[in-house]
Amino acid sequence: MRAIVIGAGRGSRLRHLTDEVPKTLVPVLGRPMLDAILEALAAGGFARSDVTFVCGYLKEVVQARYPELEYVENVDWERNNILASLLVARDRMKDGFVSTYADIVYRPEVVEALVQAEGDLVLAVDTDWRRRYAGRTQHPENDAEKLVHSGGRVERISRTIPAGEATGEFIGVMKATPRGAAAFIEAFDAARAKHGDAGVFREGRIFQKAYLLDMLSHLAEAGVEMRTVDTHGGYMEIDTLQDEELAATWWSGGSAG
Repeated sequence: MRAIVIGAGRGSRLRHLTDEVPKTLVPVLGRPMLDAILEALAAGGFARSDVTFVCGYLKEVVQARYPELEYVENVDWERNNILASLLVARDRMKDGFVSTYADIVYRPEVVEALVQAEGDLVLAVDTDWRRRYAGRTQHPENDAEKLVHSGGRVERISRTIPAGEATGEFIGVMKATPRGAAAFIEAFDAARAKHGDAGVFREGRIFQKAYLLDMLSHLAEAGVEMRTVDTHGGYMEIDTLQDEELAATWWSGGSAG
């Protein structure tokens, strides 16, 4: 099993903070987000040599700072999105994987719990997600990757779920066993064959621009079982300059988190 960090994008909403480094290297709580992610992956048993980093924007900066990681390049990072970026590493997925967004910070225990959890597809979920959206005007909660889950299983997952109905937010970290990885790749290939890169896939987005969330929503509607592990806070996404300013308050459990 490998760990895959999806880190090809620039993070343009962080503006000047990504002029010289990709988004994952923006310091949060005194260190690059990637350092925190690698620490969390280590808690799940992944050495840095077990990590595949999907690179794109300013790839040479990441490669110079973290030479021990394996790299695969998303050469179309400016034209595609998270789902296509993850599948650049499809040859590393067949033995199972834990994948993670590159612009998040979360407790190391999350990965440990994912690795130990039963199920072929398992998603990490923040059940205290709404606290981080208080005052978060540049990234409102209607843009959250919301889900409804019960008994450790996903029932629905979509940004369109009303906030009051959601029981948590997918934090961007998931596990797939070899069987789960095969099902995920098969569903991706089938959807791509049906829609093509330019065909509308979910919520008005063309397939080339699909998010990972879109594929998870597609799988849920098809009846594919996805299980969950919960974190009650201890997670944050840094998507905007406002998020970067709020990070310390969120993490320390202050008024916003």
